[in-house]
Parts: sequence; structure tokens; C-alpha cells
Amino acid sequence: MKRALFAGMAVAFAFGSTAAVAQDRSDWPESFTVGTASQGGTYFAYGSGWANLVAEELGISGGGEVTGGPMQNMALVHTGEAAFGMTTMGPAAESLAGTNPIAPGLQMTNACAMFPMYQTPFSITALSSSGITSVAEIPAGAKIGFGPAGSTSDTYFPRMLEELGVDFERRNGGWADLGGQLQDGLLDVIAFAAGVPVPAVSQLEVQTDVNIIEFTEAEQKQIMDAFPVSEFDIAADTYTTLTEPARSVSMWNFAIANCELPESFVYAATDVVMSDNERMVSIHRAARSTVPANWDKNKVMKWHPGAAKWFNENGASIPADMIY
Repeated sequence: MKRALFAGMAVAFAFGSTAAVAQDRSDWPESFTVGTASQGGTYFAYGSGWANLVAEELGISGGGEVTGGPMQNMALVHTGEAAFGMTTMGPAAESLAGTNPIAPGLQMTNACAMFPMYQTPFSITALSSSGITSVAEIPAGAKIGFGPAGSTSDTYFPRMLEELGVDFERRNGGWADLGGQLQDGLLDVIAFAAGVPVPAVSQLEVQTDVNIIEFTEAEQKQIMDAFPVSEFDIAADTYTTLTEPARSVSMWNFAIANCELPESFVYAATDVVMSDNERMVSIHRAARSTVPANWDKNKVMKWHPGAAKWFNENGASIPADMIY
């Protein structure tokens, strides 16, 4: 189901990361993978990008890996099958509580917080030719693509639309595939929970006319009252289709690390990502939120000691009881 992608090899010296110099690497792994999600989604682009950046700067082989998304990433990182991964706060909380559908009853406490990534907005896209311009206009029985099974989108978006009284047929698949199905008329709507801009939506905009459907104020409040999400506006410059900000809700995403990884390795990897935001933004615009000040958005997971050390040296105040 998974495959290693964008393997990054580098020279022996790390030019961009001071943390990589003079470190004892005797217990570091020879290579690493970052669990992302399906191709065409933000996790894949963002995760493969930071994997390659860390590999290049630390002089170690590493790359992104296609997975089923946040729920599976929690399982892969907990077991150590993947060194690093990406998750959202909702799936992280469910995994820690032992309600991850991949392994019901297993408390995945060996996955630790590494660094804040960005907020995941929940947004709905339809073809302009469908005439659907609001949630209320989604027809009964509409075929809606919710992303890969077990993803944040698939876990929460169906519940949100049910909360708003939408009747639908559920469809799953990778984002690129679902975008193609929407364009071919096999789906009525795609419901994305992904960092913006979503590559599949940007691609759709190039090929056809789409409607990016925002929530009304009342819908936004109803969802915020029922789910662990916060208020969010998708900026007008995110998509060419938008002429003004689109009202949405969002959930925070964090990079995660296997809690047993060497402290110095995770410290160095965290330093690479967090010390060069300009480079991260060049990988994906969602990384504008990948800044040290957002450390406090993690209220769910224990921090990896190496990551906690970096953040506490750079203005954070992570309490000892939140460090693994």
C-alpha cells in the first residue's frame, strides 16, 4: 500500500543546519520515511518536501511515503514502521484514546509531537456546471468524495455534513483520483480537509470552472459547536476561483516522530524544518504557519524530547509533563 518516494541523498556535511554539525550520530538511523497521504493532496506535497529537505541538510537518506493519511500515520509512527509522519489533532486524540479504527483498543502513545505544520480547512468543491453554490443546494443522494478511507477528511467531513442535514452517498479515494471523477461527472461534490491550496483543486481550476463552496455563519457555528475545529477563512488569493475569503473551519496539523528515536536526531531534523521557513514555504504555501510561535497548538500529544528541547530553546515553554 505504501511506497517510498522522492528518496533524498546528500553530501556528508549539512550546510544549512547548525544542529547537524558536531552531533554524535552513532545511534541515528541510516534512513527514514515520512508518512504522508495520497498523491494530489497537501500532505503528500508538504511531507515529501520536508522529508527531502531534512535528508539533504542532514546527509541521510529519506523521503515521503504514500499512506492512508493521519490515522494510518499515527499507527505507522507508533509502531516505528515510519520514523516520522503527519497527523491532525482529531485523529491524534482518537489514536491516543485507543479508538483509531486501524487498531481499535490500541493506545498509540509512542507517537510524539515534533513540530506544528498548518491548519487544515474543510472545504467543498463542485463543478460550476452543477449549479451547486452552497451546502443547502447539495442535492439529496449526492455522490461526495471524502478522500482516502481513514483520512481526516473521511473521518470528520461526513459527520459534519450529516450535522448540517446533507443526505449523500459516500465515496473514497485519493485526491487526484477524486478530482478526476468530479471532472468526469462521476461525483457531484468533493469535500476536502487539506492544507490550502489543495493541489487537486488547483489542477481542476486550470481545466474547468469550479465553485468553492463556503459555509454560512450559522453552518460554521453549528460545526464548531459539534467538532474539535476552529474558525478559519480561506484567503482570496489561495485559488483563482475565489474573489473574496471563503468561510470555513479548520483543524491543526502536526508532524509526529516515533518517541523512541534518538533525541539528537529529532532535534536536528526539527531544526532543519523550523529554522528556514522561507524554504518550507517554497515547498508549500501552507508552511506559512510552520513557525515556532505555533508550538502551543498541540494540546493532545506528548512532545518528543528532541523536539521539545529545540522549541524550549527558541521561545516555547513546553511543560515537563507534556514531554515524553
